[in-house]
Amino acid sequence: MDNPQTNHSVPPIGRHESDDVRPPDQPADPRHIEIDDSKILAAYANFCRLSGTPEELLIDFGFQPVPHGASSEPVAVTQRIVTSWHTAKRLLQVLQMSLQRHESAFGHLETDVQTRAGQQR
Repeated sequence: MDNPQTNHSVPPIGRHESDDVRPPDQPADPRHIEIDDSKILAAYANFCRLSGTPEELLIDFGFQPVPHGASSEPVAVTQRIVTSWHTAKRLLQVLQMSLQRHESAFGHLETDVQTRAGQQR
């Protein structure tokens, strides 16, 4: 399911490509959700802050101008996602699955900057 604005090919949580294909005599799947992504606003984030309450998880995304050191500029937080802990757990599971697929196709993603810097030499 490619989104031309974000160029992502990961299906959204709760929807599978097989949901779109069914014989005409079969009733619609009650789990099928129509998605209108025509108004998506894409933004880049290299910063994430998490906070929460017993009922909700708050995820703030933003841009940190100097990601690996002290900066006099504040981090510009531009998006906040508020979700239940149940949805957060499902998101974690689908992110893990998506990362595993990506790494099996393209190789290990190293998250430690120092290790990555040493690998590029």
